Amino acid sequence: MKQPLKLFSDFSERFDYNYTDFPVYIRQNNLSHYGFCATSHWHNDLEFILVKKGTMDYFINGRIVQLTEGNGIFVNSKRLHYGFSDTKEECVFIAVIISPSLFFEHSLITQKYFHEKFAALSQDYIHLDSSIDWQKGILNTLSSIYGLTHADDVNIIRLLSYITCVCADIGERLIPIESVEKDDYNKNMIWKMTDYIHRNYDKKISLDSIAESGVVCRSKCCELFKNYLLQSPNVYLNRYRLTKSCELLRNTNMSISEIALSCGFQSSSYFTSVFCKKIGMIPKDFRKRSHKNTDKPSS
Repeated sequence: MKQPLKLFSDFSERFDYNYTDFPVYIRQNNLSHYGFCATSHWHNDLEFILVKKGTMDYFINGRIVQLTEGNGIFVNSKRLHYGFSDTKEECVFIAVIISPSLFFEHSLITQKYFHEKFAALSQDYIHLDSSIDWQKGILNTLSSIYGLTHADDVNIIRLLSYITCVCADIGERLIPIESVEKDDYNKNMIWKMTDYIHRNYDKKISLDSIAESGVVCRSKCCELFKNYLLQSPNVYLNRYRLTKSCELLRNTNMSISEIALSCGFQSSSYFTSVFCKKIGMIPKDFRKRSHKNTDKPSS
């Protein structure tokens, strides 16, 4: 069974890496697995996405990039991001997520390199376009990385060499940016408020309580959500509740009523109405389709 997205209390994502003591996450997934809208999150790891089929929009630190078939994106460390489709179009994609610790756990020189290249004062992301030679090379390597993990006898040194190549290639192209002190302060407030939602989504939450968690007023709270997440606090709250409900529908045998209440919805009928409007099907049908897709082997 596919694993749901997991978050630490500081709003960073944690992964079930493919191999013990080799911190890389390499998976193929469907956007529908996340209810067509993943939770906004961040992590220390470097993230590469390759779209195999369909399209999706990708949010990174207040900007949206459309990813089309055969293309992808690189997301730098500690950037808020998530994939989504407002039109509920399916997208099949490969995610290659690499922990910097793979390289510098025992090496100060590589640690220095990663801190210089992939820190806050470096470019947030690079849209990978297959029509550009060097970017096409990275996309092809991502495909090879995924293929290696499905070999009967994984050549771990070859896998490491490919991972090193994509990190080196992207590191050479990243552009330094200006000071981000104010931006970091605002992001810290956003992280506090979204963390409050993550910890209390099953309860009644007001705009005042969200603002208080970030130590800001109501108007500043709404302004920050609009600027950094492109949505209101209430929309973010409902999306997060729907994300959690999708996880429970996929991974538990809880009834629809139990899931509705555990995710903060007032009733199962209201939950079903919101779920159908946003996901495009009733919760029962989503559960059936998720179980059916889980039974299919990855390709």
